[in-house]
Amino acid sequence: MTTLLDGKGLSQKIQQELKTNIETLKSEKGRPPGLAVLMVGEDPASSAYVRNKERACTRVGISSFGRHFPTEITQDELIKAIHQLNHDERVDGILVQLPLPEHLDGVALLHEIDPNKDVDGLHPLNLGHLVREEPGLRSCTPAGVMKLLKHYNIPLLGQHSVIVGRSILVGKPLSLMFEEQNSTVVVTHSYTRDLGSLTKEADILVVAAGQPDLITADMVKPEAVVIDVGINRVTNPETGKGRLVGDVDFPNVQDKTSYITPVPGGVGPMTVAMLLRNTVLRYQGEFME
Repeated sequence: MTTLLDGKGLSQKIQQELKTNIETLKSEKGRPPGLAVLMVGEDPASSAYVRNKERACTRVGISSFGRHFPTEITQDELIKAIHQLNHDERVDGILVQLPLPEHLDGVALLHEIDPNKDVDGLHPLNLGHLVREEPGLRSCTPAGVMKLLKHYNIPLLGQHSVIVGRSILVGKPLSLMFEEQNSTVVVTHSYTRDLGSLTKEADILVVAAGQPDLITADMVKPEAVVIDVGINRVTNPETGKGRLVGDVDFPNVQDKTSYITPVPGGVGPMTVAMLLRNTVLRYQGEFME
């Protein structure tokens, strides 16, 4: 019997806990927590993500200091905006929404964010804490996956885990988090030969490749735990209507698994919950350098 990992429901529970926490702390702090999400350009998917984050902020009582910049903004102008937010005492967290236009250097911009306000957990200092297994701000999507596994009492110790995708956003930090919990981890990528031979051996399979229906039923071990991080919009050629799908062929894979995340409603809501949680942790003074 397959169990769906309900990220949406858990995210709502976490957000309610954060809301209660904020209400308690506001009188002590004299202000609510603040989050600044910086977006450049008119990418539809990014716009939707930012709106979701801003709505979530409103629900839990976080002040939003988001800024939307035109596509032609320069690197120096964006750095200046980040520096202003670094020094704004109302702002506890700063996030640069990816992807960025090609003329902007996203990695260099991450270096400009005060690591104490890096609620996306991608500054080299915060990634270094992760490598050394030290407390610190953790990247939101991997942290959301870990929270989901813990909530459903899915153990990592001694498990053989395979992660499809090695991005700095998901694959690399998540592999370190799995190793910290004593899982044996294999990270695959676009140059991996015979991907299916590896995924079929996974007790826990995480897919974050950005390719619809990449993982088919014959690539999954019976009773495996499958975490689908992918979010892809596909269009029905007959109706012209779009829908969201993951990187896993969900209808055919689902019955083969013990646990699986749906798309939407799985990892996506957990990413937002962890972003809010990181902001509140910083608001409380956690992980100060």
